[in-house]
Amino acid sequence: MHQDIDKILLSQEEIELKSAELARQLKVDYEDKQPILLGLLKGSTMFMADLMKHLDIDLQIDFMDVSSYHGTSSTGDVKIVKDLDLSVRGRHVLIAEDIVDTGRTLEKVIELLKHRGAITVEMVTMLDKPEARIAPITAKYIGFTIPKAFVVGYGLDYNEKYRNLPYIGILKQAVYLENE
Repeated sequence: MHQDIDKILLSQEEIELKSAELARQLKVDYEDKQPILLGLLKGSTMFMADLMKHLDIDLQIDFMDVSSYHGTSSTGDVKIVKDLDLSVRGRHVLIAEDIVDTGRTLEKVIELLKHRGAITVEMVTMLDKPEARIAPITAKYIGFTIPKAFVVGYGLDYNEKYRNLPYIGILKQAVYLENE
């Protein structure tokens, strides 16, 4: 698994420090709002868990499983695999995301949450890849801005592999080119 990584982009230590820093910012902004922290499965699970460890406020958590990817590219067709259990009507929603890439999936999720009556919908993301953006969305809370490269680890995957790496690395092109 590690041999498939071309370069480590962010170490485990850098990620942990950034998670704590983002949680401090969120505490200030959400301390009196009792938000729903919404994780988009599966990629956000490691980030959301780290964020929650440092987020000392009243909140509820929920998950959605939405998909628009096949291999290394977004299909543009957003499919809800698992919907929310909680109602967002009259609530502040904070979407925890592993990476904001094309933005297509998040654009649809945000539109849906607003349609369902959320007071506010904001995003906190560990990674932002603005060079890949297609949809006009911006995360309010960003851990790291990264170049346009295919990254894995810390929840991010390629065909369901590499999610359990404790760091974020750039996947060797040979790994995904042979499968495309």
